[in-house]
Amino acid sequence: MRFDFFRRHDSDNASVGDAATEEASAAQLPAAQERSTDGYLTYALLLDTQKRVAGYRLAWQPAAQYNAAGAAELFKAFVSCVARHLNPPKTGWRLGHTVLFFDVTAETLAASELQGLPPDNVVLCLGPDALMDADVRPILLFLREQGFRFMLCGAEALPEDPELRGLVTHFDVGTGHLDLVAKLRREEPPGEPLHLIATRIATWKDFDACAARRVDVFLDGTGMQPEKEEAGRTLQPESMLIVRLMQMIQRNEDLREIEAALKHDAALTYRLLRHMNSPAIGVGVEIHSLRHAVTMLGYSPLFRWLSLLLATSNAKASPPFLMKKAIIRGRFVELMGEGMLPSGEADNLFVVGMFSMIDQLLGVTMQEVLGKVQLSESVQQAILAREGMYGPFLALAESCDEDGVRAAQLSEALFMSTEQVNAAHLSALVWAQDVSPAEATY
Repeated sequence: MRFDFFRRHDSDNASVGDAATEEASAAQLPAAQERSTDGYLTYALLLDTQKRVAGYRLAWQPAAQYNAAGAAELFKAFVSCVARHLNPPKTGWRLGHTVLFFDVTAETLAASELQGLPPDNVVLCLGPDALMDADVRPILLFLREQGFRFMLCGAEALPEDPELRGLVTHFDVGTGHLDLVAKLRREEPPGEPLHLIATRIATWKDFDACAARRVDVFLDGTGMQPEKEEAGRTLQPESMLIVRLMQMIQRNEDLREIEAALKHDAALTYRLLRHMNSPAIGVGVEIHSLRHAVTMLGYSPLFRWLSLLLATSNAKASPPFLMKKAIIRGRFVELMGEGMLPSGEADNLFVVGMFSMIDQLLGVTMQEVLGKVQLSESVQQAILAREGMYGPFLALAESCDEDGVRAAQLSEALFMSTEQVNAAHLSALVWAQDVSPAEATY
């Protein structure tokens, strides 16, 4: 029954004559000329004041720039893709407390595909014109009653109409200007708190100012430049121990010697075993020791897990969101290569994705890290120049991290479909829930 409202709205907006015309036009077009709804999913990170990931603002970059379908059809394909992978019938919602943000218009609000997502985990972002549209108000009220929330974008104040004001749960404050934030705090309606989100900040100094005002921040795909590494900055002790273990594995040293080195840090041993036994790894048998892990799986997975620990070993240099982004990228690159490269190459792909951000994660130069961890030439080619066997996979993942403009060209070169790329991307978001720092509750 809940779909009837949307179907009625769709039919009310199109006359019988228009429908007949469209059908006749479609019949005259060969299949090859049909407008494409294919696209590549991209995201911006929503950071809370502690730099934890609270949500993702998802977008859809059309794969066929010159033959793309209309906005409504693209939006339906976009939401269907997200629902299929993140909220499948067998498992339900797979991202925990994480919230997804979608940009909508008066035209796309009526898409029945939104019903495939859990309302409590979705915020719909719209402008003042759509919010004030009298024809759209019944849809807004219906969606809000279901549990969907709304972020008002491009406005300088909350709406005066009490009913509309009650619909707004999130407000885009742009650069997070003090006067606007203070004004909205004064006007904040009773009941559910109003979430203020800055979408246009340029520096980490601006982020700190927003955090002091209890304003969350959207970090777009290009992000902000990381802080410059300090001269003479070096790896921390825990990072050095992990590097030493990675070197021992690369030299195929005796397992007893690797175990002895690992025993110097009980906390590291615990973290390593916890990662091995996490649901995301899915070994199927509880692993109690390093020897057990290597006996079952070999040295290559151990090197992969150590690369993950290395990326998360310096919490002071690596804020939680950066760790999560690196983990997502590593898994994304790995999943795209599965089935396309020999079975032993998947672990290398994960390392390529993780190490592409290792300098930012550890707060040291890439040259220092690569000088201590002697990665294979093909892995270094990918990390340093996006070349070699693994380079194209990393380049494609980076494009989807950003705006997706080059995604079509890069995926075509790898003979990958949009569905394959998006499935890998969304699966990586899910996988990161279990192995990255604790998520923020939003």
